[in-house]
Amino acid sequence: MPDNRQSLGRQGETAAISFLQARGFTILETNYRTKLAEIDIIAKDSNTICFVEVKTRRSLKKGLPRESVNYSKQKKIILGASFYLKKTKQHNSRVRFDVVEVLKKDSGFDINLIKNAFQAQ
Repeated sequence: MPDNRQSLGRQGETAAISFLQARGFTILETNYRTKLAEIDIIAKDSNTICFVEVKTRRSLKKGLPRESVNYSKQKKIILGASFYLKKTKQHNSRVRFDVVEVLKKDSGFDINLIKNAFQAQ
């Protein structure tokens, strides 16, 4: 990933964190890593633990940001979430998988939260 994409991704994650906090989410972890997966944001929304994937783009030429959270990426996030829940002894908690789409605009970001973007099976 070229450095400018990494920078855009970091900016998008920072914007997503502010967006979620403004909506009452409590941020528990950012860039949570396991051997198999990375989860951009782990947050609490009321009594639900949310595993959030952030996708940031400059344009829609390659489609909506959410479209890049494919089945393979979802499975990795689910595995990472399972590891986190076991490690923190919260495996009986309510869980949700969300996607935050971030589109960079001249004046900032357009942000869209997709709750329950996918399910663990």
